[in-house]
Amino acid sequence: MKRYYEKTICLPKKVKWIIDTIQAAGFEAYAVGGCIRDSILGRTPDDWDITTSAKPEEVKALFRRTLDTGIQHGTVTVMLEREGFEVTTYRVDGKYEDGRHPKEVSFTASLTEDLKRRDFTINAMAYNEETGLVDIFNGLGDLRNGIIRCVGNPEKRFGEDALRMLRAIRFSAQLGYVIEENTKEAIRKLAPSLNRISAERILVELTKLLLSPNPDYLRIAYDTGVTGVFFPEWDRVMETPQNHPHHCYNVGEHILHSLKEVPSDKVLRFAMLFHDIAKPVTMKTDDKGITHFHGHAQAGEEMSRTILKRFRMDKNTINKVSRLVLYHDYINGVKPDSKIVRRAVHKIGEDIFPSLLLITRADIMSQSDYMRKEKLANVKAWEDCYWEVQEAEACVSLKNLAVSGKDLMEAGIPSGKKLGSILDSLLLEVLENPEKNTKEYLLSRALKTASEP
Repeated sequence: MKRYYEKTICLPKKVKWIIDTIQAAGFEAYAVGGCIRDSILGRTPDDWDITTSAKPEEVKALFRRTLDTGIQHGTVTVMLEREGFEVTTYRVDGKYEDGRHPKEVSFTASLTEDLKRRDFTINAMAYNEETGLVDIFNGLGDLRNGIIRCVGNPEKRFGEDALRMLRAIRFSAQLGYVIEENTKEAIRKLAPSLNRISAERILVELTKLLLSPNPDYLRIAYDTGVTGVFFPEWDRVMETPQNHPHHCYNVGEHILHSLKEVPSDKVLRFAMLFHDIAKPVTMKTDDKGITHFHGHAQAGEEMSRTILKRFRMDKNTINKVSRLVLYHDYINGVKPDSKIVRRAVHKIGEDIFPSLLLITRADIMSQSDYMRKEKLANVKAWEDCYWEVQEAEACVSLKNLAVSGKDLMEAGIPSGKKLGSILDSLLLEVLENPEKNTKEYLLSRALKTASEP
């Protein structure tokens, strides 16, 4: 076995100790998979996996504290100072019956056989300091050339685990690599089998793709038929034209460009993904051939909630994304002043308003050049006014109001709907006149309102 670039791979002390301990007992052991790929690329691996010729019970006998995290598949977690390292016996997978997991596995003494079952060449490399890099499938060459390629027959790899198709696209986006043609053709052929994969698993890969440096590689998922299986709404936007002076792309391409204009943040990227999701269902074409999408923001809010629930997204993200979709056009064409901005922040929400400014700018940058200068100037005016409101610590929500429900009850106003209504009216008054946000004034105003029939 040749030695490649072992100087670029620096095993952490604990990983080296585990490998040395197993080797000292007469077994083989290597760091394997993504940690080797990332090390060669100069990245810091998130975790380190170890593969070995030792059987699980033999691994357990070598270490003081272990956990049987996946012992049926040969995996034992070795615990060192509260840090866990997965150690898995060389194995050959049996028949895959659910498109995700092998029904059974059999252990082998061959590292080569173990590496054969892995998904992509760049993830099928192993390393220890004694042998160096074991690279049977030229993963190093594919890293050098920027290629995502399956180990062996791609149809077999994807037939074993359908999620690997979406992983191929995700790795492509994360690394900026191209997918090798046979691998891509296998994705096209087997894409329908993704319907056997859980929504939670798909969401993990979709999120990683969107947070990557190349979120627009979602285009590959469309081109290969992948999104048609779990996200058919996306296919519709990719096929919806925008014949309008403000646009130079169809709806889908506009969204793909906009994804690159916001930071790598889950809420921002998903909000951009969904901001025009309802355009296909709201499109009208006038007698001049111009397309219009009236009401797409309102329809988009509902669609984004429905789709994200289908993806099993967490409630907090669903709430923020759907509100950003609803208000993504809110400030366009509206000249701001302090009062208008205070009202807007109150209406839209303090928690997402800064994100709305980023989304509005990204939306504009992904449109045609028509009036772009004026649109961006308006966003800048909103940004400046928003930060002025923030610096003034202006009240824009009940939590900033100088009186609370408790204050009103202590002043003699009973709890109930009327108390809530009074607080809301006080807030509206303060939004109009920030100088009125004093406890003395608001208590007086509340008591007067409470006494009215």
